[in-house]
Amino acid sequence: MQVDLQSFLDEKVAEYNRPAFITNDPISIPHRYTTKQDIEITGLFAAVLAWGQRKTIINKCLELMRLMDDTPYEFIRNHQETDLKRFLSFKHRTFNATDTLYFIEFLRQFYQQHDSLEDAFARFITDQDKTTEKALIGFRNLFFSLEFAPARTSKHISTPAAKSACKRLNMFLRWMVRTDDKGVDFGIWKRIQPSQLVCPCDVHVERVARHLKLIQRPQLDWQTAVELTQKLSQFDANDPVKYDFALFGLGVEGVL
Repeated sequence: MQVDLQSFLDEKVAEYNRPAFITNDPISIPHRYTTKQDIEITGLFAAVLAWGQRKTIINKCLELMRLMDDTPYEFIRNHQETDLKRFLSFKHRTFNATDTLYFIEFLRQFYQQHDSLEDAFARFITDQDKTTEKALIGFRNLFFSLEFAPARTSKHISTPAAKSACKRLNMFLRWMVRTDDKGVDFGIWKRIQPSQLVCPCDVHVERVARHLKLIQRPQLDWQTAVELTQKLSQFDANDPVKYDFALFGLGVEGVL
């Protein structure tokens, strides 16, 4: 049965992990750019805003990038105070102008000292860590280390320390870390290993994973995401999160 399941999931990975997947997915936003920092910045925003209908998510991300003159890294580094007024009306669900402006300021200060957002995650783990748990906890603490961090923004950066499944950040890390020749994930970060990634668990992935008996825990939390990833690592220990394509694709298309 396990061999049959692996074969089935491998087929679905091949079906969904291809350039056609990009168009209707939030990953299409960072795919509009070629500079590493632009990809990181747009990827982070696209992942954080990724809840609701995918079409709406993409449109809101495009709106946000237009507000940054479609040059996010340049804007983050060199904007003037007066340039920030244009963001006062930006909103996506519970993500509002206060959150947007804090994200911009954190990124501005971070890129003054670092070349890549990878360092905001990778500095917290080593090759001996089995998952990215410490990287996610460390990133959240770093992200909210500015003295004026708004309390309301904290809900937009999840952490395993609060038992969150961290779906959006796990998805962002998948985009940045996973590498293959299929053209979907970027693989531009090298200090985190694909084997350390934890599977993003949204409603589609959770439903399909439960249907396939890949997870047993009744609730959806960090440990559930780890449990799923451990099961998937039995199929591919070096790249378990590639199966996110299969589980998500089956779920969003209503196959399972």
